[in-house]
This record gives sequence, structure tokens and C-alpha cells, in this order.
Amino acid sequence: MAVLKRALLLAVAALALRLLYGAFLAVSSGAASWPLYPSAPVSARRTYVQADVPYPEAWRTRHWRRAVDYNAALLADHLAQGILAPPSRAVCLGGAQEALAMRELGVAAAVAVQRKRSPPLVVAGDDRRLPFNHDSVDFVFAGRALDHAKRPADLAAEAARILKPEAHLVLLTSSAADAYSLRSLQALLPALRLVRSRDIKAQDDAASTLRELVFHKLHAHTNATSANNTCSIGPDHKLQLLKHAEPLIQEEPLKPWITLKRNVNSIKYLPALADISFKRRYGSSIGSWFRKHYPKQNHTFQVYAIEADPAFHSEYAAKKGVTLLPYAAWVRNETLKFEINADPGKEEAKANGRGMGRIRPAAGNIKMSSEVRSVPAFDFAEWLKQTVTEQDYVVMKMDVEGTEFDLIPRLFDTGAICLIDELFLECHYNRWQKCCPGERSPKYDNTYEECLDLFSSLRESGVLVHQWW
Repeated sequence: MAVLKRALLLAVAALALRLLYGAFLAVSSGAASWPLYPSAPVSARRTYVQADVPYPEAWRTRHWRRAVDYNAALLADHLAQGILAPPSRAVCLGGAQEALAMRELGVAAAVAVQRKRSPPLVVAGDDRRLPFNHDSVDFVFAGRALDHAKRPADLAAEAARILKPEAHLVLLTSSAADAYSLRSLQALLPALRLVRSRDIKAQDDAASTLRELVFHKLHAHTNATSANNTCSIGPDHKLQLLKHAEPLIQEEPLKPWITLKRNVNSIKYLPALADISFKRRYGSSIGSWFRKHYPKQNHTFQVYAIEADPAFHSEYAAKKGVTLLPYAAWVRNETLKFEINADPGKEEAKANGRGMGRIRPAAGNIKMSSEVRSVPAFDFAEWLKQTVTEQDYVVMKMDVEGTEFDLIPRLFDTGAICLIDELFLECHYNRWQKCCPGERSPKYDNTYEECLDLFSSLRESGVLVHQWW
């Protein structure tokens, strides 16, 4: 009896093991048809399931999966708020992980744009031409595409072009931490309005933060830089930067050739205060010093040399990458007279034909004491407005022999002052002379107080100006 009982127990145990083994085989044999990764909650309101798309081998890595989960968590919030919807025609600019995240959230028509086509998630396109019609997309998720784009302005314009009116664009960036760079980014999307901004954790570095920006496309767009010559971007973001600029020298220097030269070492350049990544092009009117010392954040600048004195023309013409404009910067197109003179003690410069002095209109009756030459002049403010835009990054050094008191008011009157991001200004006044103690230079009638007023008015208007020498 005991033997029979033991045999029955062994039979039951064997049957149980057989059933368990069969169940194990059933699960194992069916694993190939299961999702590679289990579904996971995104938020308390919503969960996602695996999208029914073929998986290339690259899409099976843990890093790739983490990217999908990260984007799904972000996009789920927009889905819950109605910015994104399951029927939406959605375009992703940051990668296929974003498109897969959308499909797992139920947005079946989501696709990504990359250089190489990879169906069914990726269509072919580039920064200059996205493969979609005007006003045809319900939602654009740019991810960090603008941060990484070689031509962010082109990509931003394309994203705005394909977006339907009243639709939304969402992007992530590490380059909008300050007001200046944020406004520079907004300038790339003039037809869109920023409606929300928040800080989020970066995917691969929990200690780092990104800025998530949500833009809403308006029905119609009119350029804010209109006939009233006002800036489309107000000076408030620049005023914040000016709080960190070096202070102006309030007292007139007794030895300006020393004080002003030393002041150069205290200058806080704009790229040291803000991110200039979202500017479209980079231009400067500064030559060799600028190229050696200015913190350009790895950007290549187009350099213009505006020089009326023919003694410098061959020098500038020989410089690689410098565009020479052999004219005098002025308030209108006309012929000017200028003196070839120098301060006492600078006879060598005069002998070499260098030392451009006061500039006056050719029709003027002002008596000049030195050699006089006639030079063509052009309306600098209008040229600047035709050459650059507010989306460009413009650095200017102005050494115009006293005509700054004419040119700067003209820049304000025409609105061209808004196009200058950073200004290095040498203000000419009747300074004390190095050669002759107790004597002032006879070349200029303006005083140091007038120069200080000019610098102060520029800064109060939001222009980052530095005292140059």
C-alpha cells in the first residue's frame, strides 16, 4: 500500500512537471511574436503599447529604447493637453525614436525626417527642404534638431512652413538659458508665438536640464520691423545682459592713451555673456584683432572693412576673407571732404598719408587746416538694413573720426541700430594730448561729457557698447 501511494505521488509530481514544462515551452516558443520590450507607464493618466512596425537591428538596443521612452514621456503630456492627438499628422525632426514614441502613444501617422529613408518610420529630407506641403502638418516635434543643425534658420523656416495655422511646434534646447539667446531663437520663428516654456531633465545626464519650448502658429504674420523703424525684438533681453557689462568710465581720463587702452582688458564680450548659436549668419566690421581675440563660439564670420582712406586699401584688399568697401560711412550718399592730419607728435603717420581727420560734406564752408581729400560716402544705415537682418549676429567697431555723433542718431532713426549685437565705439573728443601736457587736441570740438552721454544713451537703449580707444 505504501509502495502504491508513493508511486501515485511520483506520477502526480511528474504530471505537474510536465505541465509546467509545457507552459514554459509555450511561452518560449511564442516570445518571437511578443514585443521586444514590455509596455511601461508614461504617466498616471496614460500608458503606451508597442507600435506595430518592423524593428531594424539598431532599434533593438537599450539606448535606443531609452530614447523612445524618454520622448514618449514628454509627448504624453502634449497628448493629454490636446496639443497632439491620435489623428494628427505629426513630423519629428530629431530622429526615428521620436516617431516610434508617437506611434506607441497612438499617433499612427507620425514620421521622422532624416537624410536617409528608412520605412516605415523615416522619410528622406534635409534642413533646407522638408518633404511636405505648405500648411499640411498638425504637429512638429523638433527635439534637439535646432541645436544640432548646421543651418538652424533654414530648418526653423521649413518647420514653420509645413505647420498648419493654429498647430504647434515643440522643441528642446540647451541654448536658450538666457533671454538674449531665447529671443534669438524666437526670431527664427517669426510666424509662431511662444506659448509655454519649462525646464526638463536631459535624457543622458540627469544633472543637466533642457528648455522645452512650445510654439503656436498664427493665422497670419506681419513683419514687426515695419515702416516705423522699430525693432521686432525689444531691448529688454539686451538690458539684462548690460547688467553684467563692464562699467563706463565716468571721469574723463587725464591720460586717455593709457586708461582707455587698459579698459580693453576689462571688456566683457557678448559671447561670454550669452549663447549666439541661433543667429543665422555672423558678420563683423572688425579686422585682424577681431579674428585673434574675439570669442566667436566656433562660428565663422564674414568680415567687412569700411575704409575711406586709400592708404589702407591695399592692406585690406590683401586680407583673406575680408570684403573692402572703399567709402566713408555716412548718413546719405554724397561726396565728403576729409583732412589728412594727425595729433601733434604723430608726424610719422601724417608723412605716410595716414591719420584721417575730420569729415565734412563737400559743400561745407568749414575751413580745414591740413591737406583735404574728397571721398565717396554712402548711407551706412540703409546699407546695413539691406545687408543683414535681426537673425544675423553683427559685431561692429566704429572709428569714424567724429562722425559717430551723426551716424548713431541715424542708426536710431532708421531702426538699423537693432541689427547691431555688439558695438565697440571709439568716441572722438578734445582729449588731453600725450605730447603736450595741459593741452587738448584741436582736431575735435566734442567733449568727454558728450561722449559719455552717447555711450550712456546707447546702453539705456539696450545696445551693448564698449568704450574703445
